[in-house]
Amino acid sequence: METADWNEDERYLSIVTAGSPQELKARRTACQKVLLEQLNVIPVEEWMCRVNAMHDQIARTAVHICEAQMKEAGYGLPPCAYSFIVFGSAGRQEATLWSDQDNGLIVEGELDGLKKSYFEAFGAMLSDVLETTGYEKCDGKVMCSEPLWRKTLPEWEHQLAGWMEQLEWEPVRYLIIASDMRHVAGSVELSAKWKEAFHAGFADNHKLTMAVLRNTVRHKATLNLLGQVLTERFGDYAGGFDVKYGLYIPLVNIVRHLSLLHGIEDSSTLKRLEHLAELDKYQHLEEIRRAFLTALKMRVNTPYTVEDGLLASSDYYAENDLKNKQLRSELRESLLLVRRLHKALQRQLRSAERRQP
Repeated sequence: METADWNEDERYLSIVTAGSPQELKARRTACQKVLLEQLNVIPVEEWMCRVNAMHDQIARTAVHICEAQMKEAGYGLPPCAYSFIVFGSAGRQEATLWSDQDNGLIVEGELDGLKKSYFEAFGAMLSDVLETTGYEKCDGKVMCSEPLWRKTLPEWEHQLAGWMEQLEWEPVRYLIIASDMRHVAGSVELSAKWKEAFHAGFADNHKLTMAVLRNTVRHKATLNLLGQVLTERFGDYAGGFDVKYGLYIPLVNIVRHLSLLHGIEDSSTLKRLEHLAELDKYQHLEEIRRAFLTALKMRVNTPYTVEDGLLASSDYYAENDLKNKQLRSELRESLLLVRRLHKALQRQLRSAERRQP
């Protein structure tokens, strides 16, 4: 089934007509069933496309449901244009079937009392609607219900500029989260202006790219001195491998850093790699792509549980599954590549820091 057929699939289209969070959840569950049947049958990048197309449609429908609920609650229609945006794996179009919320709002114009009261209630309600639909609330509170991630465009521009000036660990971490922003619903123009402000701050800003690099080069040890894969020694996941933080996130971070360095605005890791290849500046991009596809395959195949139709996973690959020789070989090669790349970036950072006055 081609992507076009998937977009026209009855279950997918049924998402659009859901009239309540409960209906939306039921239709998500039906969609997920089809997607799970397709897992490992079609290429992983195509499967991820379909999963994230589903997530986007659910989010757009949740926004419409929330607007209707706000009207019923006496708030009326939205007082101005706004944009619903996503970050994290959703921003990169790499969300799994168990990803949680990472989102925000951009509100048009200057803040006034009406906008404040409306969007404060709207952000909280939308986050609740998404939770009912099956998206757990983000532990890090990167959600439209939080003032830090729900602002007017001028407030966002001021906040981004502030993060870019501070260059400390926490504001740079926020910038890294923000760099994966993607528009999903509402005003495309507001999202475009937000992106313009974000990338303008990175243009020719050596200190800022170095600060991002400083955050990027820290990662979990995944290989021992002999180059063997390190698995968890204790706890619930003993013998398992942390795919998310051991392989997937380090690759995402490396590609993101290079993309910010060159003003690449795409948020998808695979699309970023395509743009980097066009520059003809870097070796190993094809190796990185292969390693990233290995990371995606492993990530979507981690053991999961199902409760009330919704999936949950620890992001740990099971010990028994790691006994597959081909997979273990692919994993080891990918981790050796990550180690080489991190060492190169660490050398680059040390060199840049020595040159600073």
